[in-house]
Amino acid sequence: MAAYKDEERGTWYVSFYYEDWTGAKKRKVKRGFRTKKEALNFEAEYKRTAKADMDMTMGEFVEVYFRDKSQSLKDRSIKNKRDTMNAQLLPYFKDRPMNSITPAEIIQWQNTIIEKGYSDDYLKTIQNQMTALFNHAKNIYNLADNPCDKVKRMGKTSKKKMKFWTIEEYRQFMTGIEPGSKYYVLFELLFWTGAREGEALSITPADIDFEKNLLHINKTYYRMHGEDVITSPKTEESNRTISIPEFLKKEIQDYISRLYELPEDERIFPMVHEAVQHKLKQVVQKTGVKKIRVHDIRHSHAAFLINKGVQPLMIKERFGHTDIRITLNTYGHLYPDQQKVVADMLDDENIKSSGSTNNRSNVTNGDESTNVNPRQVDYIRDSSREQQIIGENSLKNGGIYGTEK
Repeated sequence: MAAYKDEERGTWYVSFYYEDWTGAKKRKVKRGFRTKKEALNFEAEYKRTAKADMDMTMGEFVEVYFRDKSQSLKDRSIKNKRDTMNAQLLPYFKDRPMNSITPAEIIQWQNTIIEKGYSDDYLKTIQNQMTALFNHAKNIYNLADNPCDKVKRMGKTSKKKMKFWTIEEYRQFMTGIEPGSKYYVLFELLFWTGAREGEALSITPADIDFEKNLLHINKTYYRMHGEDVITSPKTEESNRTISIPEFLKKEIQDYISRLYELPEDERIFPMVHEAVQHKLKQVVQKTGVKKIRVHDIRHSHAAFLINKGVQPLMIKERFGHTDIRITLNTYGHLYPDQQKVVADMLDDENIKSSGSTNNRSNVTNGDESTNVNPRQVDYIRDSSREQQIIGENSLKNGGIYGTEK
């Protein structure tokens, strides 16, 4: 390595050839260093990061990681990851070569982090970032081992009781908001569609087909560095079109008609997340309904559908989940005992095939509280018929809820 003095400027510069991650040789010139040592340090670091040699420090590899992820992660995700790494990873390992960090050191780091008293959720978030960093180094840049694979992960995995409103609680909440106002229509849309908050805040008049009672969800809104950001939804599957009930369509239509000459591509709810959260807390306090988060209104929609007998596949599609397992893992505990439903369905089939005149009461324990909703049995018998029934109801009544409000 060599550094050169720029006599005219009184500073140092480097000019060198390096090998990038593809093996190609390239030339790099960098000027403006105050000292020869700074110039040489830059050359050494640049060569390591360009080749992604695992002798590089964690601080250097973090930059490689975000360079690689720049096209696959949203700006908000990158910011959140960076904030976590800067606060919880780099203070301990910034100057350590990636290939020198051992499982024993990961355990010591975990113990230090745990002593800070963070919640289990935040501990898992911190651990996820450390694990993701080493996974990337191992999978893409041939790091021999991921030290996180050999230690227990931080943060206890415990199933928290999901918070949501029943239809009665939701109606009580809505008594605290002026009908027809922007917040009234927004909360109606959130509860009756299950849309994510950011998705709802990004909706424009062009996203609503008032003739067919359809809502097109194709973007999301958030605010970053003091600016409004509209970007693609959370996942590819989040791009979806859902049916909305007739009453909700009319509420949205009436609301938009009062927005003077609103362009088709302008947001119909020009507000930020904090304003929605503040309004929620304000009305909860006013009406005495139990406290939930804005995102829990999405859970409330799911609970309502489950109570009406709607099956997981339909909820998956309506909610834009990537995989049915996400739906089941999130909401499976809200479903009634499906084993009992299956057993009763088999009893029904046996009665039919044997010609028996025994009725259902002869194959149950006589407790009406355990009798199965026949609609649930119908869903299990013939899932294709389920989809047909729901589709017909959507067309006739403007949504799977009809006009129920």
